[in-house]
Amino acid sequence: MPLSHKVFVSAAEVARKAGVSRSAVSRAFTPGASISGETRQRVMQAAEELGYHVNHLARGLMRNESGIVCLIVSDVATPYRSALLRELTQQLQTAGKVAMLVNTDRSDGSVDRALSQAIRYRADASIILSGLPDKSITQLCLRNGQRLVLINRDDDQPGPLRINLDDHEAAGRVVTAFVRAGCTRLAFASSEAGTPSLMAREAGFIAAAKSHGLDVIVERYGWTGYEAGKVVAHRLLTRTQRPDAVFCATDLLACGFMDAARHQFSISIPEQLCVVGFDDIEQSSWSSYQLTTFAQPVAAIAQEAVTWLANGSSGELDGRSVKLHADLIWRDSVRGG
Repeated sequence: MPLSHKVFVSAAEVARKAGVSRSAVSRAFTPGASISGETRQRVMQAAEELGYHVNHLARGLMRNESGIVCLIVSDVATPYRSALLRELTQQLQTAGKVAMLVNTDRSDGSVDRALSQAIRYRADASIILSGLPDKSITQLCLRNGQRLVLINRDDDQPGPLRINLDDHEAAGRVVTAFVRAGCTRLAFASSEAGTPSLMAREAGFIAAAKSHGLDVIVERYGWTGYEAGKVVAHRLLTRTQRPDAVFCATDLLACGFMDAARHQFSISIPEQLCVVGFDDIEQSSWSSYQLTTFAQPVAAIAQEAVTWLANGSSGELDGRSVKLHADLIWRDSVRGG
């Protein structure tokens, strides 16, 4: 059979061509294994000529490890989620892991099916990038021997690595910026998703405003996106006493809000209305928005997750909780920034 038609080349074929034993081929491809330089060179030359590649999956399964990490994500097309996925996949590949992306909708049933699929493929671990699924989902992973990383969730149970931002503290800094800008009528714009991160931003904003003797109008609509921002803007800006400062739970909401404020209500930002977002997506820096916002530390999130997974299961590493800081990026949507 011509070489171009072969499905795969076996290690035994490499051994025959190189004139060495099958175990010598294995040692040649195992870092740190005992093998002479001459033998390794013969094996590598034979492997290159035959087009041989090590079956890392088969090797891993012999050790009860597949090297597969399942990334379970909804709203994959949103700018923040795309940026986090890009960073996670790059760092997983660098660590020698294989990323398997499972794109789900927002329902618990969808995530349950996704995890069942990951288990069938014998994934070593799963990373859940959504704050929506029910907490019982984590138990499904743990019962099947998976390590689990939870990003921006509030599951308080032993086993997973939990990575969150200090959303409550960040929201407090928004109030300080608004007060410094002379704003007195504050509003919080969000969606009805009710994820832990969104709720923490809302709670932190209200608490900080109260400490300054200020009330907060809260408006929520639909799912977290551009269109929701336009709807919430219409609700807030048609009030008799409309706000002069709005903290939007995400940048996508803020972009929709700002477009509605300017084009439907002819409101000048930041002269008549100050706006702050969260995520620091690419669009927030566009000249149309120049949005003051908080930068999600996607590189640090990915590094925490991949380092923990690469270290394997080892007692004190399991069940860790990490809280990361979000930097405030000043642009032109707040007076006095």
